[in-house]
Amino acid sequence: MSLEDTLYPLLKLYEAAPQPVKSLAGRAYRAIPSSLRYGAAYVRFQNEAREVEGWDEEAIKRYQIAELRDALMAAAKAPFYAERFGADPAKFEALEQLADYPLLTKQDLILQRERMVNPEIDAKQRLYITTGGSSGVPVGFYLHKGVSRPKEQAYLEAQWSRRGYRVGDRVAVIRGGVTSSRAGGGISYFDATRNWLILSSYHLTPERLPEYVDALNRFRPQHLHAYPSAALMLAQMGVKPGFQLTSLLCGSEKLTAESQQFLEQFFGARVFHWYGHSERVVLAAQGRTSNHLHFWPTYGFVEFGEADAEGNREIIGTSFHNHVMPLIRYRTGDYARIVDGEVVAVVGRDYEFLVSGTGRRISLTAINMHDRIFDGLLAVQFFQESEGVVECRYQAAPQWDGKEDAMRAGLLKKLGDDFMLTLRQVKEVEKTGAGKHKWLVTKLQCDEQPLAK
Repeated sequence: MSLEDTLYPLLKLYEAAPQPVKSLAGRAYRAIPSSLRYGAAYVRFQNEAREVEGWDEEAIKRYQIAELRDALMAAAKAPFYAERFGADPAKFEALEQLADYPLLTKQDLILQRERMVNPEIDAKQRLYITTGGSSGVPVGFYLHKGVSRPKEQAYLEAQWSRRGYRVGDRVAVIRGGVTSSRAGGGISYFDATRNWLILSSYHLTPERLPEYVDALNRFRPQHLHAYPSAALMLAQMGVKPGFQLTSLLCGSEKLTAESQQFLEQFFGARVFHWYGHSERVVLAAQGRTSNHLHFWPTYGFVEFGEADAEGNREIIGTSFHNHVMPLIRYRTGDYARIVDGEVVAVVGRDYEFLVSGTGRRISLTAINMHDRIFDGLLAVQFFQESEGVVECRYQAAPQWDGKEDAMRAGLLKKLGDDFMLTLRQVKEVEKTGAGKHKWLVTKLQCDEQPLAK
């Protein structure tokens, strides 16, 4: 097990510590070699991510067949998969054979999670993670300690390097980090474990813009790691840092070609966009020269469903390396736009915001950051028709433990003290005409992000 996985349970204690304590502990931790912090798997995946770009099609095919066989054999040990599989994983010898295995839905994951776990791997090797889901369908799942997180780190670093990132570079982050639960609270803190300045995406308003500019100019990051919506807000409010950025690293939300071009022209730095998800089944990123998304062939195996009415195809993935809880032919609920065999965009994941009583815009992507407040729910939906007033509607699964107070506290920590929040249990949340979950129903007339289309 990696040192990072061992210390993971102490993360909240570290985040709650005073800044001097965090800085001292963080610098000491960062001084430890990466191979020790992340473990042997990190080095393996570093090498793999670096070398795979030079592999030919036959080498990639051999690798994928071997990893798919391993994933299927690990999955077959779990009761859920053992009952569903009609083929023998040990005889898996061709990529086409994967079609013999059934698709896996988010509903399966919610209702059958514990029966999807490989019982032959010790429970100490499981790392439980939850996510609100990009469409408002919360899911919980297990990662493989010492494998899943080092792998993610290695692949993220490998793809960020395509825009000049180097391990140890100064990075300013404007994503889902909570710096204060008060509307007038602090906007930043320094994470010395990674040499990152964490800036709040919850307090980004014109009135507080000078604080962001001052923090950025004092820290002088080489890279800005931000939600696309947050980067666009900075640009639209005219934030011109007094230094040269090397890159903007933009993930977790859609980024159109027009928006990317706008950001690159405004900041004078290249933008890097990628697609991934909390379940860590597949990962795609822009190339060194192309802005099309390319799925890493050694991270997981990707398939695409039938085209919908708009011609978009669902991303279906099978995880590699997570033998604790393999996800086999997992329907992600995300859709790709494919033109001439190239993935030009992942559609959906719109810029959706709740608006506070003081006019702050809270990205639902940030609300969706990993924690357990939605654990045991089938669906979550936010409803807003007045600024500062929001209703969270939720549909409970059979295993829901009824901890509304914990959910309320977790949401208010993110929303802040300029919101009035009510919770309401419903039999079913409102859906689109096509039957898809809606993360937000709003009656507010909020301006769309320019260039978001």
